[in-house]
Order: sequence, then C-alpha cells, then structure tokens
Amino acid sequence: MQRKYLFSVFIVLSVLALASSCAKKGEAAAAGELVPFRLGHLNSTAHLLAFVAQEEGFFREEGLDGQLTQFSSSSELAAGIESGKLDAAFIGSVPAITFQATGHDLTIFAGAMTNGHGYVIKSELVPPDYKQGDINILRGKNVAVFKNSVQDYELMVLFKNNNMTVGKDVNIVYFASQTEAYNAMQSKEIDAVSIYSPYGSRAREDGYSVVYNCNELSEFHDQPCCRQMALTPTLKANPALFQAAERAFIKAYRFSQLNHEKTIDDVNKYIPLKREFVEYEVYGGHNVSGPDPDKKAMVALKEGVVDIGYTNDYNIEALYNTAIYKAALDDMLKLEPNDSIYQDLLAHFNQYE
Repeated sequence: MQRKYLFSVFIVLSVLALASSCAKKGEAAAAGELVPFRLGHLNSTAHLLAFVAQEEGFFREEGLDGQLTQFSSSSELAAGIESGKLDAAFIGSVPAITFQATGHDLTIFAGAMTNGHGYVIKSELVPPDYKQGDINILRGKNVAVFKNSVQDYELMVLFKNNNMTVGKDVNIVYFASQTEAYNAMQSKEIDAVSIYSPYGSRAREDGYSVVYNCNELSEFHDQPCCRQMALTPTLKANPALFQAAERAFIKAYRFSQLNHEKTIDDVNKYIPLKREFVEYEVYGGHNVSGPDPDKKAMVALKEGVVDIGYTNDYNIEALYNTAIYKAALDDMLKLEPNDSIYQDLLAHFNQYE
C-alpha cells in the first residue's frame, strides 16, 4: 500500500513539474511570438503615436514587436515600404497624394497628425507693423522650401489667393529635406523657410519670426498632415497586423490625452530637444497627433492639390482604407464602451469618414 502511495505521489509531482515546465515554455513561446511591425517615421514630435505606443508597451500588448526607424523624407519612407524594409510609415499628406497619383501602390489607412506646419522669416526682415499671417511679407524674398510637402502646396495656395507669382514676386529655393531647408537659413541668401514640428521650436530658439501657422489660417483649418501608409497588397493580405498596430496607436492617443508629462518623456527619447520645446510642439495648440484617417479632409486636399496643378488627378478611393482603423476602434470600444476619448474618436470618424 505504501509503495502504491509513494508511486502515486511521485506521479502527481511529476505531472505538476511537467505542467510547470510547460507553462514556463508557453510563456517563453508567447514572448517570442511577437510579430514584427516595422514602422518608419520622421524626425518629428508629430509622430508621437509611434513613440508612445513603443515606450508604453502598447505594441507588445497587441502582440507586436514594434521596430521604429527614422528617415529623413517621405520619399525615403515610401521607398522603405516598397522595398519591403518597412510594413508601414508616417508619410506627409501631400507626398502621399503625389505618390499615389504617380502610380505608387500605397494605401492610406489611418492618420498621424493634423496641422503643425507653416513658415518663419528672419526677424530683421519684419516691419514693426507686421501682422502675423500676412503672406505679402514674402514679396521679394528668397524662401527655402521642402520639395513635395504640404508646406509647399500651402504656399502655392496662398500665392494664388494673394496674386503673387513665383519667380516674379517671390523666389523659391527647393531642398530635398526639411533639415536642409531649415539649415539654409544660416546663409545670407535665404530669408524665410517652411517648418513643421519640431522646427517651429528651433525657429523660436533661433529668434526667427512666424509668417504663419497653418491652423491659424482659414484656408488650412484642420489641414491633414502625415498619414499612415502601407503597400496595398500587404495591407489586403494581412489586415490583422495593421489592425493590431492601430489598436496600439489608439491606446497611445488616449495616453497622450491623459498623461502629458509621461508623453513628453516618451517623445523626448526619440526627438532630443529641450523639454519645453517638446511640450510646445506636442501641446502648444498648433497641431493634433491623432490616428483618425480623416478621409473627407484628405479627399478635399487631393482635390486642392490637383486644382493647383501640383499633380495629376486620380481615384483616391481605390487607395484609401478606413475599415482597418474602424475595426480597431470598435475593438477598443467593446473593451471600454464608456470611455469618453474613444467615444470622441468614434464621433470624429463618423463625421469625417
């Protein structure tokens, strides 16, 4: 009897040990089963959704191994997607349109930022009676502009509205990146330059004066900036990957609305500015970093870009996917149906989808 009892105890202990071992292996396997999500971004505080999702563990919560890589331009980001090095990227709104119009099979599936760009000018060129927003201050000036950007498009609109002609009234000097354009202000030849975050903070520190912030002009109210883009076949083949990423971004947005100090910390790890500059860029009121696709706004922007002659017309509907974001938001609302931030996102989506 005693032998049978000891044998039974041995069996039970063995089973428990095996179960414990399997559980540990299961945990290890689960940790190793994170799916890579390779995301490209720019040197901009506006891309805080990616930074917060990574630093606060939201990618991991959604089963993703977030891999963030910084690029210097939207062209490089698009090339990264098309070469298979990236799964998705935050790409400027106007470049997104021009890429699609010229045959790049890239689909917009969510947003990243609204507004947040404009122009600054050397302060010694500003008359005492100048009123911010008056584009006529650029008459006779040399303006450094980031080619194929929403800032470039905006300037064309403002010139048209104020009867100004490039080459006659204003000289435009194009650069391949915002960094190159901004650095050109150190030369005597350049008088003004386009900006987006965080160059607004740099401009303040360097003593330049604001020509305009786009959110303050009626022409550009709620102007969409960077959009989330992916290769169309990849997006169609694996929507679950992008839906998981979108849930992480939605969580990141909610976090940014409730935890300002920690959000600034997260952004500062990727954008090494003075802390007060990061705070100004993120919470200064000139832009909003949110995940909504803003389809209506982007369709209107596309029409404006085509109308101004910036690119050829095309069917943007074929390259716009709002279903992924909506499914991700529905997932979050199922978990927290009474969350006011998620409810606000739903209301915004319903209005602008």
